[in-house]
Amino acid sequence: MSLHLLPYDLLLNIASYLEYVDVHVLQLTCKSLYYSFTTRPVYRKLATDLLRRCRPLPLKGFQRLGDLSTNRLIYSVNKAHQYEHAWLVRAPRPIGSGSTADIHNNYLDRENLQGSTAMSSPKNWYKVVRAPPGEEVDWLSPITSSYTLCATKSGKVVCWDVQTDTCLAEWNPGERWELWKCRVEFEDKMVYFTMAKVLHGSYDDSRVMEFSLMRLQFYENSLGKKTACPTFSPVTSFKTVGVVMNIFLLDPSAKLLSAFVWVSSSNTIGLFVLLDWEKDEYVFIDTGIECVMSSNWSCILFQRNIVIHCEDSDAAFQHFYPLALLESHSRRLKTKGATPTLSGRLTPSESIVKRFTFPAPRHHSIRRLTNLNVAGVTPITVIDSQTAISSNTNSTSAISSLSSSAESSSSSNISSTTSLTSPSSPSSNTPPPLQVLPQPIISSPSPSPATIAPVSILNPNPYPFPPWYPESAHFVRQWWPTLPSVPRISCTVVLLASHDPVTHKTRFVLAQHYFRVPMRVNGSSSATAPSYQAHSKSDKGKGKGRDINTEGEDDSIATPDLIIDDDAMRLWYVSTPFEVVCLEDPSLEEEDGDGVQERPRPLVAVDFGHAVWIEYYDKQVQSEGTRRTHSKPTRSHNNQKQQHQDDQQHDEFQEAQEFQEHKRLRFVTFPPFTDDGRIRDIREGWGGAEVRTLNIPPELDLHSVETINIDQSQGAVILSVKEGKIFILCYE
Repeated sequence: MSLHLLPYDLLLNIASYLEYVDVHVLQLTCKSLYYSFTTRPVYRKLATDLLRRCRPLPLKGFQRLGDLSTNRLIYSVNKAHQYEHAWLVRAPRPIGSGSTADIHNNYLDRENLQGSTAMSSPKNWYKVVRAPPGEEVDWLSPITSSYTLCATKSGKVVCWDVQTDTCLAEWNPGERWELWKCRVEFEDKMVYFTMAKVLHGSYDDSRVMEFSLMRLQFYENSLGKKTACPTFSPVTSFKTVGVVMNIFLLDPSAKLLSAFVWVSSSNTIGLFVLLDWEKDEYVFIDTGIECVMSSNWSCILFQRNIVIHCEDSDAAFQHFYPLALLESHSRRLKTKGATPTLSGRLTPSESIVKRFTFPAPRHHSIRRLTNLNVAGVTPITVIDSQTAISSNTNSTSAISSLSSSAESSSSSNISSTTSLTSPSSPSSNTPPPLQVLPQPIISSPSPSPATIAPVSILNPNPYPFPPWYPESAHFVRQWWPTLPSVPRISCTVVLLASHDPVTHKTRFVLAQHYFRVPMRVNGSSSATAPSYQAHSKSDKGKGKGRDINTEGEDDSIATPDLIIDDDAMRLWYVSTPFEVVCLEDPSLEEEDGDGVQERPRPLVAVDFGHAVWIEYYDKQVQSEGTRRTHSKPTRSHNNQKQQHQDDQQHDEFQEAQEFQEHKRLRFVTFPPFTDDGRIRDIREGWGGAEVRTLNIPPELDLHSVETINIDQSQGAVILSVKEGKIFILCYE
């Protein structure tokens, strides 16, 4: 029987095993198969495939998959696949410049006075909307393709309509506040954000800050069109003691919020938690985890556990705090405006360590599992993806004296990954624990057929600390929409910097990798490991230091069975050093004369698997491939030598000035990560990613850019400039 004569239910079953390209090829064979494979169930499956690779769909406003018509679903899947495929093989180009006639983009929709939408002119591949008049933009983010949310340096938060170029809502506290965190709740069509200000104190345990949690409610129909203007409303306010590193809106539906606080007296991480922000109760503990400023930190809600996720230059660490354990250390504020007090030391109930996998000459990589446990000490599961399976190990070494985590010893049993629990004490006089990893084990091969040949050498870190340090870190979660069957994957993009004390120049590289919570492998278990279930939330924001943290989402997956040799911890690099443009942003303390100098803010933005930034470049070297030479008249040897030194210094200064005058917009796409634990790299390489230069409109001056954002779902880059304009550049 011919394929096109099969019943539809069999064809649908066949489609469940096919990828987008395969379905497209079948559609081209005959009319019968075209109609059979151009149905909602088929494209619903293809949409799920995209989401499982963490590639979003170009939906309008707060639309969900169920809100889309069949034609709109087919269009969205086709568009998302075009973005994914094209950006892996070429640079994004202005929409409408290619051979395709499709020039539609949700950002470019226009609304007339009657409220209907009209497609923008093909020549207009970008849109310019106004920023709040008379205000300097401190932070900017798109909220779907219909709105932007902007925080100004005077303390205002403004919601702007992209289509009508008008202000929809404004929150004005009348004094200077800073926006620290923003989280989007798509199901509820709501945005939560936290504003902060310093009340008194310096960078020590006496510092007191006040935070205000706000809510912005949107009103839209199923077509993604607004039915009323959004409204601001206060949620709660609270105070903190100590230097707050970041705020995390873990689960607004459960009213759950956390923060990292630097405990300066012990140089450890303090965990501040509001288990219900409507109550006058809090948890404030000293985790005993050493605070290393060269590490990158995030907080994630996994089931009923708060997970402290930490990354240094060689490994990632996850520390689990069950909510039930934290509830037993809850305290009540004496008065509404009182400040919290530190209750004591509470170590994690479980910690997991996993090494990064660095690029190296091609050889087979095998995972080794190690369990480290000592009575009375937090158990640590070590997952090493580059050494052979061994029966036991009896040596450990610190990754770095600056690392942080729960203390562990060298006793382990590799045959199982069951971690033993240890009691946590609310207070302890023990010194802060260190994060440690065992040394690679070289095991002797055995004649047994079950023995796996060992790999004895770890690939070296090409950008170790020091001299490379993280200038900024971005933790990004999947974009909306998500489905119950889609596993939760996170990605980290770190901007590494190395400063030359002689030339006073700073080189930058980008490093990217994926990770799961928890960092477990097939067959592993733990007495404290939470169960698996599916749940979805989305979040984006900046936090202190302008890092983009999308924490708080339940990071569970549909099944705990993971592929043994997954690629999640492989590092991908933009390894050709470049010089990113950084802006000096004075903080509140600097203006008052009480603070320390903040580090410059790099103009870098990331979305899942993508990054965009503005960099300096040498225009003459790029165009000619050579440097200028200078001809000088003949002089005496001494005069020539002195003149040569003077000319050299002058040329270096002049070249540095000219170098700073030329800027360009750069873009990179990293290979997508699939739920089977593999990296889809069409170039069949590993370790590198090709950087592209993006076209920009002639009226956009990169020297005046204040903020930069990327929205991969719409293929857009959003930049605000000093002249009070916001450029939305749409690519295909």
